[in-house]
Amino acid sequence: MNAMQWPVEAPESGALIGIAEGVFWARLPLPIALNHVNAYILDDGDGWTVVDTGVDTKKSRRIWADLLQGPLKAKPVTRVIVTHHHLDHVGLAGWFATEHGAELVMTRTAYLMARMLQLDVQDAPTPEMIAFWRSCGMAPDILATRQAERPFNTADAVGPIPLGYTRIQEGDEITIGGRLWDVRCGDGHAPEHATFWSRDDALVLGGDQLLGSISPNLGVSATEPFADPVGDWMSSCTKFQKYATDGQLVLTGHKLPYTGLPARLRSLIDNHHAALDRLLAFLSEPRAACECFVPLFKREVKGGEYGLAMVEAMAHCVHLFHNGLVTRALRDDGAYVWQRKDL
Repeated sequence: MNAMQWPVEAPESGALIGIAEGVFWARLPLPIALNHVNAYILDDGDGWTVVDTGVDTKKSRRIWADLLQGPLKAKPVTRVIVTHHHLDHVGLAGWFATEHGAELVMTRTAYLMARMLQLDVQDAPTPEMIAFWRSCGMAPDILATRQAERPFNTADAVGPIPLGYTRIQEGDEITIGGRLWDVRCGDGHAPEHATFWSRDDALVLGGDQLLGSISPNLGVSATEPFADPVGDWMSSCTKFQKYATDGQLVLTGHKLPYTGLPARLRSLIDNHHAALDRLLAFLSEPRAACECFVPLFKREVKGGEYGLAMVEAMAHCVHLFHNGLVTRALRDDGAYVWQRKDL
């Protein structure tokens, strides 16, 4: 594969761009600030394999219908591979499985998380959700609004997921698009996130684990509020360094494909260490996670970004706590406040 042939512009809605022999790139819209997700379609001879699907909306189904009746019409989609459980990647996996007879391929954790979240529909915030929001130090006006609203449910954007799938895991080999790929899993952004590294050419299917110009969200949730996704993710980046080469073309879940993976992994690790250093300096006084946006993100956070910023700020505070660098105390309003230890 000639590195000069890789695309520098994304495909238009309903269109495909060729990446390499038998590998195509499509883009699906998202109803959030990050307004798109990438999907990849690989030629398996008698059928197509789709890697990630977009959310389950009428618009996404229409785009896939146009692709299936247009550039993909020569053969069926026989397999869907989902890199991780987040709704923008798994949203239409069940639709492909039930409506098109495609085999569903995921890691075990991704499948179980996706199926659990899709089935867990809440009409009002649960006590656990409210306690978690308070523990992060959510602004009172935002907390009041959220308490009065129906929460967003995964099922709002993910179709029913079938009872049954094909498992992949760390160390597996899988043939996709006439190539043999090594399955390597990362953590942090999503547990047991699958990435795929071609043995036959310099291609990597990186999902959200190996994003180029942006960093993935590393957040905790009410389900596991004291997990350490920041530590898990940095460990994964370190693990991937021994497999990375400058010539690999990384096909990611968002933004553009890129080369230069070794430098990108170093940058991702260094940037998070720098953010943790800024946060630790800021915690010379006790502060809740939602009071830490500026030192972490170098800007004010407003609007639709608030929720993602909150869970990521909390995750960074928790990471410092797990590493023995800060103390934790419960404030009268239910917020945990974090303070740097005097070492």
